[in-house]
Order: sequence, then C-alpha cells, then structure tokens
Amino acid sequence: MFLQGNLQNVFDALFAVGAIDPVLKMDWNKITNDMAKKPTHLKQAFEKVNACSDNYQDLVLALNQMDQESVSFVAMEVAREYCEYQDRSNLQ
Repeated sequence: MFLQGNLQNVFDALFAVGAIDPVLKMDWNKITNDMAKKPTHLKQAFEKVNACSDNYQDLVLALNQMDQESVSFVAMEVAREYCEYQDRSNLQ
C-alpha cells in the first residue's frame, strides 16, 4: 500500500506535528523492520492519511490522533516514496 496524493502536503503536516526531526534521528533499519512486521498497523496509518484527500488541516488532525509509531511509519513512507520519485526522475 502506498500513500496517495501530494507527498509535500503530507510532509508539511508531518513537520507541523513535529514528526520529522525525531524520525531523522531514529535507526531507519529498525523502523523499516517494524513496518514489515506490522502490516495491519501500517495499512491503518496509510488509510487514515489517504482519507484526508490532501487536505492539510485534516492531515494534521489525523497525524495528531495517531500513536507515535504510526506517525513514524508515515514519515518513513514519505521519505521512501520521495526517494523513489527522485530515482525515477534522474533516470529520465
């Protein structure tokens, strides 16, 4: 499952709730492994974000209502999808 919509809006909402700096300081291998071990938890977090339909205020509200692990999963997915986009752009 992927995040849908404007990744910049999701990033901005993550930044607004203070999720970016803590994730940058985390062990990304551990988060990635946790994401793989908890697919239902991951799916629920993505569904909540995707349900916001790029509405910034709804994204901030949804992120504020999530547990810290879910927010970290969303932040890691934004980073991963952005990196994949950059890789595709560089290949063209």
